[in-house]
Amino acid sequence: MLLVLDIKQIRETPDFVRQRLATRGAGDEALVDQILEMDERRRRLLTEVERLKAERNRASKEIGRMLAEGKTAEAEVRKQETRVLGDRIAELDRQVMEVDQQRDALMLRIPNLPHETVPLGRSAEENQVVRVHGEPPRFEFPPRAHLELCERLGLVDFARAAKVAGSGFALYMGRGARLERALIRFMLDLHTRDHGYTEVWPPLMVGPACLEGVGQFPKFRDQYYGVAEGDDPLQLGRLYLIPTAETVVANLHREEILRESELPIRYCAYTPCFRGEAGAAGVGTRGLIRMHQFDKVELIQITRPEEGYAAHEAMVQHAERVLQMLGLHYRVVLLCSGDLGFASAKTYDLEVWAPGQGSYLEVSSVSNCEEFQARRMRLRFKDAHGLNRHPHILNGSGTALARLYVALVETYQQADGSVLIPPALRPYYGEERILP
Repeated sequence: MLLVLDIKQIRETPDFVRQRLATRGAGDEALVDQILEMDERRRRLLTEVERLKAERNRASKEIGRMLAEGKTAEAEVRKQETRVLGDRIAELDRQVMEVDQQRDALMLRIPNLPHETVPLGRSAEENQVVRVHGEPPRFEFPPRAHLELCERLGLVDFARAAKVAGSGFALYMGRGARLERALIRFMLDLHTRDHGYTEVWPPLMVGPACLEGVGQFPKFRDQYYGVAEGDDPLQLGRLYLIPTAETVVANLHREEILRESELPIRYCAYTPCFRGEAGAAGVGTRGLIRMHQFDKVELIQITRPEEGYAAHEAMVQHAERVLQMLGLHYRVVLLCSGDLGFASAKTYDLEVWAPGQGSYLEVSSVSNCEEFQARRMRLRFKDAHGLNRHPHILNGSGTALARLYVALVETYQQADGSVLIPPALRPYYGEERILP
């Protein structure tokens, strides 16, 4: 049986659940009454099943007594009555299973409850800037956008990428490919060496249960790439290309009971990410701002609930450290209730300044999903008292490319058309600048 939010909480505090869901502004609170109705129907059915099973057990004892007393004819009549009871029990069991499926389908549609510290708001315009790091770079010339810089320096070939894959893809070439690789290696080393994460190299395809586990299915099914073996249409949807490493890494311990001593678990993974982003603005335009395929270094933590929010703040600082070491100007934004992701209880975004765009670009979202994902994937840990509990699962980009790539080349562009490499990245790139 799959319970996403705690059904006990919904039963005992339905008004609280409705109120927290209403802060998201998507109307999900209307599902609470439907779930409670299904839950009450299920409980009535189970009560009736138990009553009929008790009656059948009494009848079985009576039949045994009748046979011992030689009352064969009466025993046969009673046997017929128990067969009717058995048929009724089987029918009720079928109804319970049907109600279970209906209730679970509704539960899967309910997003996580926003944490009490999340500011109320309906859209991204009401997010709160928590802090700002550094100052925007100043130029003695009009700063170029990354598209022009990448094409002039031969870093990215957008035309050939479109020729082989269509819009929303990039082809990094030569020094551009080396720069992408350098950024990935730099971030992996930082998080594993300085921040205590264990690097994993996960599969790039997962089954739908994993997407359901982290809360991306069923709501966002239309945004992901299904995979089929050969031309067999029956295989389509058996596997999906991952939209983020979170999808596979957060599921590594699904359906397990961990020891409390194993927590916290910290994983770090580099993967390409694949997103259809159906209907997203700008997918058909050139450049690296919005991509169907992009690289990302992802951070995952599994913690005791009591430590979840301390880990959340620490994870934000881990992602910030990437931007600080690269010398980039950025801000940390606390998302309001109406802008939260489906699985998140609380999220900070890191937005880096891109001079050529004249705007901030989101390069990291760091979220505490509390118990939400653990319940969906049936992940638990056994505490010191021997009780099985759900841990908090946290995820964050540490950070995402290609927007980091955009901010880097736009921030470090020079008047002669070259791009400086920040000191922290030079050991990975091998040179101090990219010359025209």
